[in-house]
Amino acid sequence: MGAEMVIELDDRDGAQAVMHALESYKDRLRSSISRTKRLLAGFEKTYGVSTAHFLAHMAAEDLADGDMEYVQWAGEAQLLNRLEAELEELENARCQLP
Repeated sequence: MGAEMVIELDDRDGAQAVMHALESYKDRLRSSISRTKRLLAGFEKTYGVSTAHFLAHMAAEDLADGDMEYVQWAGEAQLLNRLEAELEELENARCQLP
């Protein structure tokens, strides 16, 4: 079931400003996703395994920098999931001006 949100503004220019802000935010999300993917690719190249394999089968003891590197890699993977979910939600949003 979808949710509907109504925003009332004084004029059409205000609506355009909101639409522009949403597009700018989506651009920042895309940029953050790209950055996070680059960081994950660095870990994957260093250890020769995918992030999915790392999360399922590896422990901090398997990494050169131990706990710190484990937390960084796992954290970046979680961040990517959240960023992609948020972008998908915004990409699927339908905006309609009267």
